[in-house]
Amino acid sequence: MSSKTFKIAALAGDGIGPEVMREAIKVLRVTEKKFGFTLQITEAPVGWAGIDAAGKALPDATLALCKHSDSILFGSVGLPDRDPTIPKEERPERAALLRLRKEFGLFANLRPVSLPKVLSHACPLAKERQGDGIDILVVRELTGGMYFGQPKKTEDIGGGNQRAIDTMVYTTPEIERIAHVAFKSALLRRKKLTSIDKANVLENGILWREVVTRVSKNYPDVTLEHMFVDNGAMQLMLRPTQFDVMLCENMFGDILSDEAAALGGSLGMLPSASLGATSEGNTFGFYEPAGGTAPDIAGKNLANPIAQILSSALMLRHSFGLNDAAAAIEAAVTKAINAGNRTGDIFSASESGAKRVGTQEMGDAIVAGM
Repeated sequence: MSSKTFKIAALAGDGIGPEVMREAIKVLRVTEKKFGFTLQITEAPVGWAGIDAAGKALPDATLALCKHSDSILFGSVGLPDRDPTIPKEERPERAALLRLRKEFGLFANLRPVSLPKVLSHACPLAKERQGDGIDILVVRELTGGMYFGQPKKTEDIGGGNQRAIDTMVYTTPEIERIAHVAFKSALLRRKKLTSIDKANVLENGILWREVVTRVSKNYPDVTLEHMFVDNGAMQLMLRPTQFDVMLCENMFGDILSDEAAALGGSLGMLPSASLGATSEGNTFGFYEPAGGTAPDIAGKNLANPIAQILSSALMLRHSFGLNDAAAAIEAAVTKAINAGNRTGDIFSASESGAKRVGTQEMGDAIVAGM
C-alpha cells in the first residue's frame, strides 16, 4: 500500500486517442482505490488537438504540465488527411512526439510483445511457428541514430534536382546506457539478449557490436548473440520463439518492433514505455500504445483500449514502483481476454465463445476483473 501522490500528464491526442485514454483512466481509478495511492491525472491537448486549441502540436501549457508531472501517459498523434497541410517541422510526430522524447531524454523504449494462447488465431503466422507462445521484449534506443543525427536537410543540387541528407550518429555512452537497460531486462526474463546491427556495412554497426560485447562482460548470466538486422527481420517471421530480448538502435528498433508487434495479433494489444534518467529512485517515463490514431474508426466505439491500458500498467511499474498494481491490471486484461471479450481487431467469428465488444465494453470487462 502507498499513500503517495503521483502526478500524471494525460495527453490523449488525436483519432482514437481520447477514447482509449478514457478507458485507461477508468482502470487507473479502480487501481488507485484498490491499492491506496493517489493519482493526480491532468489532461491536456497534443497533436492536432493541440494545434486546434493553441496553434501548435505541443502547446506551451502542455509542455509545462509535463515538466511538472511524474510521468506522461500518451495516446497518439497525427491525422493523415491534415498532416500535409502544414510544414513538416510542425507536424505532430516531429513537433510533439519527437520533441517530447528529446526534451525528457527518453532514451530507452521498451515494447513487450506477447501472444496469449487464446489469440493464436489473430497471429499472422501458422500455429506451428508460434511454438509454446511468443514473448519478446524489444529494447530500442530512442534519442540517437538517424532520427536525430545532424546534418538533416534537403538541399538543391542544380538542374531541378534535390538531395536529402539524414545522418546516423552514435557515441559510445549512448550505446552503453541502452545496452545496460537491455541486459538488466534480460536478467528479469529468460536471460537471452539478441543485439541487432548492420556491422557488415555500417560504421555505426561496428561500434554498436563492439560496445554491446564489452557491456555484456558485466552480465555473465545473460547469453548474448549478434544478428544483422535483415536476418533479424526474417527470423521474427520464421522462428519468433527464439527471441527473448532484442536490443536495437533507433531506426532498426522502430521497424522491427512494429514487425514484432504484428505477432501479438494486433497493435491494439501492445503497450510501450519510453524511459529517461532515474533520480531518487524514480524513472520519468512516457507511456503510449504501439498503434496509431486510426482516424477511420475514431469516435465509433471500435478501438481496442488494451494497449493504452497496459501502457498505464507499465507506468505504474517503471515510474512509480507499484508492481502489485501493475500486475493487477495485467491480470485483469488476461481475464477479460480469456472470458472471450474481443474488439474487432482480435475477433474471429470462428472462435468458440468469443463475443465482439466495443471500446467502452472492453474497458468495463477489465474493470470487472480487477
